[in-house]
Amino acid sequence: MSRRCGDATRATACRRVELTSLWRMALSATVRTATSADAASVASIHMASRAATMPYLPTQRRTLEQVTTWARDVLMAHCRVWVACRADAPLAYAALNGDYLEHLYVRPDHLRHGLGAQLLNVVKQNSPSRVWLHVFQKNVGAIEFYAAHGFTVVESTDGTRNMESLPDHTLQWVPNPI
Repeated sequence: MSRRCGDATRATACRRVELTSLWRMALSATVRTATSADAASVASIHMASRAATMPYLPTQRRTLEQVTTWARDVLMAHCRVWVACRADAPLAYAALNGDYLEHLYVRPDHLRHGLGAQLLNVVKQNSPSRVWLHVFQKNVGAIEFYAAHGFTVVESTDGTRNMESLPDHTLQWVPNPI
């Protein structure tokens, strides 16, 4: 028996670690800067993710075409936008405006596959002194995700500052001091 996996229990644990590593490599995505050609994919991701992960929001009244126009003409004009792709298909996107994370959305069928974490790492690299964002207090999954990636709540409000009128948090990430 190998020293690394000396007994049956260890061998099983080692196989799990090796399979997990292979699984993560297989699921890793290519992150690249979005282009106007990605606008329809970004819009589709945006709409599907909001509908699936935030069912408490009003039903989207905009069409895919309208959201595509917004993604291309507004979002991509004012933010640095990245897409996480597998086989050249965008599956998630992040939009950074200065040090403010405007959006980070993942297609619902690709949640918890590491795409959000990959994008968040790119965001942190491109805003190394701080990243901040707003998140609805009801969006527990997002709050847990950001907490796991070093974000802390710096403010909570009653929702008067957002158009949905929902209580929200301001979260912030700052790098660990050396």
